[in-house]
Amino acid sequence: MTNDRRYFDLEERTLRFAVDVRDFLKACPKSMSNFEYSKQLIRSSGSDGANYIEANEALSKKDFVMRIKISKKEAKESRYWLYLMETPEQKQKEQLVNETLELMKIFGSIVESCKNPSPKAIDFEN
Repeated sequence: MTNDRRYFDLEERTLRFAVDVRDFLKACPKSMSNFEYSKQLIRSSGSDGANYIEANEALSKKDFVMRIKISKKEAKESRYWLYLMETPEQKQKEQLVNETLELMKIFGSIVESCKNPSPKAIDFEN
């Protein structure tokens, strides 16, 4: 499964998302609410990629699907915390929100393809 270049591209994309969130947070105003929201956002923005990496090392199809669902959930959580962040830089915030939406769609699509595998789908049984 890890030989497929698409998996590594998504690993890179989720890593880039976590780094972009980190950089975004450095520029956000220091307030009590931003401090609390940023702690949650840092965790969730890194967790979607970490769970995706775990999915690529899954021991079974069920494990793979569970990790992908967690990745989607973490991307959705990141979107929530981004909405709550106070920032003068709305453009960067919107770009990050859009990336969370795209990641959610990608992870959702992966889950759906596992439910209805194509002929080229990965066989976890062999």
